[in-house]
Amino acid sequence: MLVLNNTGAQLLTFLLTGIPGLRGVQAWISIPLCVLYVIALSGNSMILFVVLREQSLHETMYYFLSMLSATDLSLSLCTLSTTLGVFWFEAREISLNACIAQMFFLHTFTFMESGVLLAMAFDRFVAICDPLRYTVILTNARIAQIGVSMLIRNVAVMLPVVLFVRRLSFCSSVVLSHSYCYHVDLIQLSCTDNRINSILGLFALFSTTGFDCPCILLSYVLIIQSVLNITSSEGRWKAFNTCISHISAVAIFYIPLISLSLVHRYGHSAPPFVHTIMANIFLLIPPVLNPIIYSVKTKQIRKAIGKVLIQKQLQI
Repeated sequence: MLVLNNTGAQLLTFLLTGIPGLRGVQAWISIPLCVLYVIALSGNSMILFVVLREQSLHETMYYFLSMLSATDLSLSLCTLSTTLGVFWFEAREISLNACIAQMFFLHTFTFMESGVLLAMAFDRFVAICDPLRYTVILTNARIAQIGVSMLIRNVAVMLPVVLFVRRLSFCSSVVLSHSYCYHVDLIQLSCTDNRINSILGLFALFSTTGFDCPCILLSYVLIIQSVLNITSSEGRWKAFNTCISHISAVAIFYIPLISLSLVHRYGHSAPPFVHTIMANIFLLIPPVLNPIIYSVKTKQIRKAIGKVLIQKQLQI
C-alpha cells in the first residue's frame, strides 16, 4: 500500500462515508437531512438579520445571541457540501488539504459555540446576581473583546493540531468514518505514530469545552443561589425564566456531545450506522433548534421576526 506524507498531499485522496449498512436508503435519508440544513441556515440567518436590523434588539443579550447564530450558521456550512455530496451524488472523494481545512473550521466553530454559551451564561449571571452593574460590566467594547478573545483562543488551540496533522503520513485511498473530516477519525488512519496528535486533540478539547462546561455549571449554581434569595415567588420565576432559553441551548449542545463521546468510548459493539447518525445529529441539532427555541421563548425576537415577515408580504 502506498504511503504518502505531506509532500504527496495533492496525490492523497480520502473517501467519505455516508451511513454504513444503509447505502440503499441514503437517498431517502438525505431528504430529512436536507430539510434540517434548510431550517438551520434559514433560522440562524433570520436571527442574525433581525438582530442587525431592529434597533430595539441592540442589547447585550441579543449581541450574544447573534454570535451564537453566526457560529451555528458557520458550523452548518462547514459540513453542508460534503454531507449532501455524499448522500445525493456519491461524491465521496476529498483531498488531504480540503479535509484538514474542513476539520480546522469544524472544530474551531464547535469550540466557538461552547465559548459563546459560556459568554451567555456570564450575561445571565451578571443580569441576575448584579443587575445594577449590568450595563457597566457588559459594555459594547467588552462584548466585542469577549467575542474576539474566544475566536483567538479557538484558533490558537487548533493551529498546532492542524500543523501536526500535516506532518503525518497516510496510506493512500483511506476511508473516513463520516461524511466530513473529524480529527480523531483522521489521525487514526495515519501510518505513523499519532500520540502527539492525540495529546494535542485532548488539550484542545479540555482547554475549550472542558473549561467552558464547568464554568457554565458554576454560573448556574450562583444564579440559583441568587434566585432563591428573592422573596416573592413571582420574582423568582421571572428571574429564572430569563435563563430557560440559554439552559435549553446548553443542553442541546452538551448532551449530544457527551452522548457521542460515550458511544465512541464504550459503544464498540454498536452498529457502525449508530456512530454515524449520532455524529450528524450532534452537528445539526444545535443549529436547527437554537433559533427555534429563542424565537419561541423570546418575545422581542418573535415580534421582530413577525414584523419582518409582515413587511415582506406587504411588499409582495
